[in-house]
Amino acid sequence: MTEPVLLTEPREGLPDVVSDSVGLSEAISALANGTGPIAIDAERASGFRYGQRAYLLQLRRHGSGTWLIDPIDFSTLAPLRDAISSEEWILHSSLQDLPCMRELDLTPTRLFDTELAARILGRPKVGLAALVESELGLILEKGHSAADWSTRPLPESWIRYAALDVEVLIELRDLLHAELIETGRWEWAEAEFAYITSLPSAEPRKDPWRRTSGMHRLRKPRQLAIIRELWTVREDVARERDVSPGRIVNDDTLVAIATDPPATSADMHDLPGFRRRGASRYVTTLWSALQTALALPDEDLPVHNPPHEGPPPPRIWRERDPQAAARLAACREEIIQIAETLGMPAEVLIPPESVRQLAWRPPDEITVDSISQLLAFHGARPWQITLVAGPLEAALVAEPEEQESQEVAESDSVDIS
Repeated sequence: MTEPVLLTEPREGLPDVVSDSVGLSEAISALANGTGPIAIDAERASGFRYGQRAYLLQLRRHGSGTWLIDPIDFSTLAPLRDAISSEEWILHSSLQDLPCMRELDLTPTRLFDTELAARILGRPKVGLAALVESELGLILEKGHSAADWSTRPLPESWIRYAALDVEVLIELRDLLHAELIETGRWEWAEAEFAYITSLPSAEPRKDPWRRTSGMHRLRKPRQLAIIRELWTVREDVARERDVSPGRIVNDDTLVAIATDPPATSADMHDLPGFRRRGASRYVTTLWSALQTALALPDEDLPVHNPPHEGPPPPRIWRERDPQAAARLAACREEIIQIAETLGMPAEVLIPPESVRQLAWRPPDEITVDSISQLLAFHGARPWQITLVAGPLEAALVAEPEEQESQEVAESDSVDIS
């Protein structure tokens, strides 16, 4: 077996970072005059800056070479989008990068996601570096993925790393595309790529403070009110200062305050989360938020489990509705078997939410058609429905005692919950 080769330098040399209108015009012209699909990547400053803004764009196309664009120097990149919008864009893990690209007026009309293609093909490792090594026999020099990409000027080693991320993305796409065609899965992948490009921008989460790490330890309404006030104030400060909320104060500290509120602001100063350099300046603001939460009347306190539409978490199905739990177990078993036969992750075979919806409230008349309609309503694509509707019908019409004998899967290794 040939040893993989370490790829340390872009084949056409290290490109400059485009940061002015003249350079942008040159990049747009070169990319527009290239041929074939366009490899695109973005670097963010997660963990350092507020939000998920892109701080560097990397683009590569046959005939145009690689271009690195500094987006913070431009009010819009719509001219770039207009020049390349009709071409296929190649991204790796597109759902991560498309939101920050949309902020820059960049949206594709056609897409090839190399990570998703690899998942449909059943690759055990789908990270970019792992795929480049397994498919192309090359090792990408890594090490800056978690860097603060808002840093200026960008170090040369970071620029090299960024350029290499798109260096062989086109070749990787071509290999995966060929195998998708050979295995008869290209239509599946094509449908998934079209689905991703059709997705609207995500709506703001309801009660985002409920996603604070460690929230499960808080049970009392007053504790929930405290975490809500602390989270909201921290978010406001982070947005104003353009820093990651975790760099104001971490989630563990917020939960510690909510669990056992300090008696004085001096006591808050002594918490481990405020001992980091610069963190103590936020004590006064957070102390005020704590007092607001403590002063709330009982009727204004948040509830632990707010009402919501749709099925509850699967872990409580057996208590809430044993028959629904049995249906879910039967459906999961069928999905897992099909996925294993195809060598594909279960969550790629069918959206887990559509299966939960089906098991929680199945159609009045259980037929392949009625199941297909319900799955489609809840987001399943036609190719997925074709593969699973028949087996799910069999699972749902099985004898109740046969269904109830099956355990509801709790394993985190299969994301079909």
